[in-house]
Amino acid sequence: MLELLHIENIAIIQEADISFERGFNALTGETGAGKSIVIDALSAVLGQRTSRELIRTGADKAFVGATFSGVDSALAEELGIAPEADGTLLLQREIHNDGKNVCRVNGRPVTVSQLKALGGRLLNIHGQHDGQALLDEEQHLVYLDSFGKTEDLINAYTEKYKRFTEIKREIQTLEMDEAEKERRVDTLRYQLEELRRAKLRPGEEEELNNRRGLLRNAEKFLSAAAEADYALNGDDNGGGALSALRQAHDALGGVRHLDDGFGKLYERLGELYSEAYDIAAGVEDKRSELDVSPGELDRVEGRLDQLYRLKKKYGATVEDMLDYQARCEAELEQIEYAGDTLARLAGELTAAERDARQAAQALSEARKTAAGRLSAQILEELRQLDMGKIRFAVDFTEKPLESDGMDTVRFLMSANVGEELRPIHKIASGGELARIMLAMKNVLSEQDKVSTLVFDEVDTGVSGRAAQKVAEKMARISRHKQVLCVTHLPQLAAMADTHFSVEKGEANGRTFTQVRQLDRKQRQMELARLTGGAHVTETMLQGAEELLTQAEKFRAEMAE
Repeated sequence: MLELLHIENIAIIQEADISFERGFNALTGETGAGKSIVIDALSAVLGQRTSRELIRTGADKAFVGATFSGVDSALAEELGIAPEADGTLLLQREIHNDGKNVCRVNGRPVTVSQLKALGGRLLNIHGQHDGQALLDEEQHLVYLDSFGKTEDLINAYTEKYKRFTEIKREIQTLEMDEAEKERRVDTLRYQLEELRRAKLRPGEEEELNNRRGLLRNAEKFLSAAAEADYALNGDDNGGGALSALRQAHDALGGVRHLDDGFGKLYERLGELYSEAYDIAAGVEDKRSELDVSPGELDRVEGRLDQLYRLKKKYGATVEDMLDYQARCEAELEQIEYAGDTLARLAGELTAAERDARQAAQALSEARKTAAGRLSAQILEELRQLDMGKIRFAVDFTEKPLESDGMDTVRFLMSANVGEELRPIHKIASGGELARIMLAMKNVLSEQDKVSTLVFDEVDTGVSGRAAQKVAEKMARISRHKQVLCVTHLPQLAAMADTHFSVEKGEANGRTFTQVRQLDRKQRQMELARLTGGAHVTETMLQGAEELLTQAEKFRAEMAE
């Protein structure tokens, strides 16, 4: 359960500590006092989307901390976050003016998404506008699947449906009209002919560029090579460096054994001669390379120009063009053999559709079973909310296979005896929507492990006897889950085990909000204010006292 909510610099709340208790906790206050700000702060620390606008004017950052007790260790460990040994979990979030968020769980840094995932396991917030979701029939299937816990069946169906749609797309791609097919075949054949005629080879362009560079400077290279050859080998009139090195090496050969110094010089000369000999051979090889035929440069230039023109059409490199050629060949083959492929795919489509439909049927049957249970539980909840004559049902209409199955689901109701079942959005009043949504939330909350439910002004449109029934329902829920409720109704506030007042004031030219827990006398005054406004009379106080007494009696009877 939520034990403590600490707030700093959130909107008009400079600082507040709210110690919540087990059971039913109510927050009341004047409109604009800051009740919903408390809920906003709670949403922030649970990882919900927020904004820097939430930061109090003049502050650099806002801070919210929430302490939960009795947290199931397995619940948190699924997310890699362990509570303290006593089951305590501390969630913290800092919101900075520059948009930066700092989140921690038990002092350990976490991401906002991790905080949100954990918060969703600890607490559920039902806002004042959530009842409008019932008017959106697309949400009805979501509610039903949540109640029925059909995740495994949905995943199984999704896999089959994905395969079914993939085959359909393949068939649609192949089933182009004949004119378009002929145009495409002509284009592919032309492109393939051009590419095949070019006889592309990986690495060819680099080789050609290197050869072109060599050919363009052939005269310079030949001159340099000739000079180097003359210097190394000499000519008919005289020897070159190789001859001189060999003579020096031979001269030292006769004395190399007589003196270590001459021996070492002899060896070094031998190494020099060997290296010079290799260099001379290399120069001769380069001269051979430069022995080019007439017109070779023109042929290289022409080939490079051809590759350039092809690259503009088919790819940035030779490798890209070869890849494009392979794709064209595959596509052409696919089109030419489309008849055979279509026949094969038609068989696969039939099998895939059968598998998807079977999975959809299994999902539909599970949904219908869950719908019966959901209707029964909601009707029981509505009976407790003074809507015993209402009829509620889940309507199924079969549709073609879609991503969510074969079911179109609508919630139907009849608010009056003798009236036929009709869509909720056509007949439900604001007060009825609020109670139906409360019933739905209670039923769904029983399916999960969330220990705390927050209701933010869900009593909109509810009054009189209906308000009393909603209050009693909240009290029943609070016997097995912690309930936090922001309300304007005295009936709900009176039924609470713990009552907080949210009050706005001014000090030092600034507006501030404080939250304080009320004792019984203070609760009587607050209930009288909720009943009659700012001018509280003795009669209002007596009425408030009666509300408190009746609520205490109801809670005592529940506890028996």
